[in-house]
Amino acid sequence: MAEGDALATHVFGVQLGGFEVESLQEVSGLTVEEDVVEVFQVTATGRPLIRKQPGAQKGGEVTITRGLDQSSEFTKWLTETLENGAVNSARQNITIEIKDTEGNSVRRMQLMNAWASKWEGPSLKAGESSAATEKVTLTFEEIKVE
Repeated sequence: MAEGDALATHVFGVQLGGFEVESLQEVSGLTVEEDVVEVFQVTATGRPLIRKQPGAQKGGEVTITRGLDQSSEFTKWLTETLENGAVNSARQNITIEIKDTEGNSVRRMQLMNAWASKWEGPSLKAGESSAATEKVTLTFEEIKVE
């Protein structure tokens, strides 16, 4: 990759715990956000002074769109949270990797203690010939960008 070349966003992967998630189409909603703390003070001369400083990092959500397939590990994990309500045992660290054109990891985002909070199935329509996809919203407590 030549200096100054931007990464292509279509070369990426997602790891859920110890396995790769297959048939990925899209990952959206990757953001890092912190609270902003405002501190109001008065100087020695009586002049008002407002300072803003970083507060606690917020958790967030990310949506994974993938082809609906027979991935038993991913389906088992979804069932654990969405049907059984076992959020504590289903919490996983998720790694999202952006790769260069040769498949080498260039940037990694780690979503800590993630669990599936929403599942959306495919739209089904007679005569339609599009791929069946599912959307899964993952809620996480912390994000680390490497």
